[in-house]
Amino acid sequence: MNRYFDRQLKLWGEDTQNSLSSKKVAIIGSGGLGCSVALSLSGSGIGEFYLVDFDEVEIHNIHRQIAFKVTDINQPKAKVLSKLINERNPHTKSNFFIEDFNSFSKKDLIPNLIIDATDNLQARSDIDKFAKKHNIPWIYGSVEEFNGHVCLFDKKDFSAFKIQDKPPVGIAAPMVMQIASLQANLALRYLANLSVNSDLLYFLYFDEKGELETKKFNL
Repeated sequence: MNRYFDRQLKLWGEDTQNSLSSKKVAIIGSGGLGCSVALSLSGSGIGEFYLVDFDEVEIHNIHRQIAFKVTDINQPKAKVLSKLINERNPHTKSNFFIEDFNSFSKKDLIPNLIIDATDNLQARSDIDKFAKKHNIPWIYGSVEEFNGHVCLFDKKDFSAFKIQDKPPVGIAAPMVMQIASLQANLALRYLANLSVNSDLLYFLYFDEKGELETKKFNL
């Protein structure tokens, strides 16, 4: 086990690493953000994952949903992603649920952290209400074109800022991984009990010169 987590042990030692094995994380959505977040976190030593998604892999998903191959088309996304996680890390357990968040929320499963990887405003509102009811934080993420938002919600709620619901636009695959990486880093720092800002909205975007910019807004 120590050899598997060698580089993380150099970061924070055995006590912190061992503490991650008792943590449970729910990732809602197994698409672009969900794939990248899950693959970023799956080798970290988190004890258990709940992957929730009712959708199946389609050909147009694969360019940005990095857990999937052409041979996975028509297979449930959560199932394929869960299998990959379990194959990559023998020290974690990944469970999949082929359903929407409302159905999942009726189960007696309370994670330590919820990560939003949906593209649905109503689902995010439902996640927020569930998280507040059970007094657990959740990490919001959204991405389109060459920009995206991330926020670790703790005391504030999702209605603290308004987002227009509009038709999907194009998405650059690297931007998906950029936003997922920030979500995963916030998640890991929170679960490892490291310093992390909550209720702060991050806005990441590439400007017209291709330079990455980050703006932060207090909720």
